[in-house]
Amino acid sequence: MPTSRRAEPDACSLLDTDHRNVKKLFKQYEELTQSRAASAEDKKRELAKEICMELTVHAQIEEEIFYPALREAIKETDLLDEAEVEHASAKDLIAQIQEATVFDDKFDAKVIVLGEYIDHHVKEERNEIFVKARAARGLDLMAMREQLAARKEELTEEFGATA
Repeated sequence: MPTSRRAEPDACSLLDTDHRNVKKLFKQYEELTQSRAASAEDKKRELAKEICMELTVHAQIEEEIFYPALREAIKETDLLDEAEVEHASAKDLIAQIQEATVFDDKFDAKVIVLGEYIDHHVKEERNEIFVKARAARGLDLMAMREQLAARKEELTEEFGATA
């Protein structure tokens, strides 16, 4: 019998929670770009650092666990190829943001463009990749959720310690 209860959180749910969390960080950053307060620059730097760490961890768990499992489970892998290219572009911008020694207009532009890249990537994941993942036979998204969560915790500690 069908129930009105929501499905248990799976790997896609975990990844989408990351998407929503980083979207909030980008919104906070954009709000700060309108501020003329002296403290805004420091807050933007901290937010940019947090955004970069969140995205780095997220991309790594997708590339290590989610995408390889999905590649084995589905026939059409063009979307995964695109997602990996999008990750490479995002990583390039992340590196530029992290390496910036001067805070200028380009810094804001890089963070904003990164947010736009991520918005595009998230839409494709939600509307296409997650749909295919949930429909794939033999793909245990519940077990994968645990694997993703454990790896995310490891990476967050590792990157947090080096930050």
